[in-house]
Amino acid sequence: MDETDSPAGLNRRTLLQSTLAMGALLAGGNPATAAPAAFDAWRETFRARATARGISDATYTRVMGRIEPDMSVFKQMRNQPEFREQTWQYINRRVSDWRIIAGKEALRKHLPLFARIEKDFGVERGTLLALWGVESAYGDPLVQQNHMRPVFPSLAALAWNEPRRRTYWEAELINALRIVQRGWSTPEEMRGSWAGAMGHTQWMPEVWLNVGIDYDHDGRVSPFGKPDDALGSTAKFLVNRGHYHRNEHWGYEVRAQGGSSNASRSYAAWAASGISRADGQPFPQPNASAKLWVPVAGGPAFLLGPNFYAVRSYNPSMNYALAICHLGDRILGAGPFIHPFPGSERALTLAEVQEVQTRLTKAGFDTGGTDGRVGNDTMKAVKDFQTKTGLPADGYAGLKVLARLRQGP
Repeated sequence: MDETDSPAGLNRRTLLQSTLAMGALLAGGNPATAAPAAFDAWRETFRARATARGISDATYTRVMGRIEPDMSVFKQMRNQPEFREQTWQYINRRVSDWRIIAGKEALRKHLPLFARIEKDFGVERGTLLALWGVESAYGDPLVQQNHMRPVFPSLAALAWNEPRRRTYWEAELINALRIVQRGWSTPEEMRGSWAGAMGHTQWMPEVWLNVGIDYDHDGRVSPFGKPDDALGSTAKFLVNRGHYHRNEHWGYEVRAQGGSSNASRSYAAWAASGISRADGQPFPQPNASAKLWVPVAGGPAFLLGPNFYAVRSYNPSMNYALAICHLGDRILGAGPFIHPFPGSERALTLAEVQEVQTRLTKAGFDTGGTDGRVGNDTMKAVKDFQTKTGLPADGYAGLKVLARLRQGP
């Protein structure tokens, strides 16, 4: 596995602004790339701030006393992989054969948990399964082992020397210290992304601290280990911060003329204006409200209800929310979109993705494994192969790349 997606509650715009600023800073030769000679002085100055925010001297010394900043976070911010994904490619990569198959198995294994969450919060099981699958491959321990790092060195580096969003990172470092002080976790257990997102559904410390619940009743709140706390708390997040509506579907693919509309109208009103579900079925809740969205001209159209935007509160990307909602439907047995995106191709099967990875690896391109899961390592390998062979270098592992790989050197 070579990917994770969004940190819960961490605004993508915040990350983008931080990344751009850090790129400029590094280009100018700032000491952020050099040995952190000033870090020790900052650490003692920050101790006073932490104390003022309720962090005990014992907790601060335990966590921060001998910590060294993880300076690689600045390289991560500067060198995040860039791939020119079209909407259909973005959807295909996340709504993959592997995630659908593994999601069905995760539901079978944890059916009582999802039934309990639906009863307590009203959040549809497909939505949570999809979030879990995209964020951590359903809690695969290899993701934690191979792609996560200790969060305190990362957050300390960002709080100390990130140029534009230092206040944000300082707050998240304090939140992480509070988690340790409460006895919910240890510095050793708290491993996450370079930005500090952790666990099954990639919580930032603020989400862990303020939204997390002890859903398995073991005396602490944790995004690690059993998925109960992570999934129950993520459902709470969608309800409290995303305003998720119980017993409403996220929306439907529809047949519509024209483009998107910001007008919120009832499904009955949309139907009266000539818009119908693409599968020909009636809208089950005609009085519920929705907005019309056409992601790409000439592609599929959607009526989006409040629960689509609840998912979008987890990551402010329309494509991300569509991928999550569609993946949830696919796990629960629905088919692909009926109307294709312009220029799109079907997603590769699990066996075909593994074949792409195997052939790329034999050709000398490192995919990070041959498990059928396409993340940043595989995308980089594909892009390098495309560049070498004269194909459009978009990093997308699709039918055209597979056909070219089958031709041999």
